[in-house]
Amino acid sequence: MNPDDIKYHREHAWVRAEGKRATIGITDYAQQQMGDIVYIDLPEADTEIDADSELSEVESTKATSPVVSPVSGTVVDVNEDLADSPEIINEDPYGNGWLVVLEMSDPSELNDLMSKSEYEKFLKEEEGK
Repeated sequence: MNPDDIKYHREHAWVRAEGKRATIGITDYAQQQMGDIVYIDLPEADTEIDADSELSEVESTKATSPVVSPVSGTVVDVNEDLADSPEIINEDPYGNGWLVVLEMSDPSELNDLMSKSEYEKFLKEEEGK
């Protein structure tokens, strides 16, 4: 179930914005496609990230996949629990499975992202290819 209060990126990342802070994770669709997640390589605090660039890398039993950042900013918090328990992403991708919090450098980038209904339509189109 995709939450209403977040924005979605075409590379299957999500962002929940509060003021200039953006919590980022991967969508339920992405974690299902990857299978069991066994490792995640997260950026360090104070790392500058550009929208549409690689934020981290997720390793699953099937493949290693990049996580693309939906917005630009500076990493201010990292979900340390994922180092020991990356499976949290599979269990709760929109809650405890968040990856990082960015201080956004350009909050207007949120306007380029999809709403829940737009993302669900995008998924249907992707699956139809």
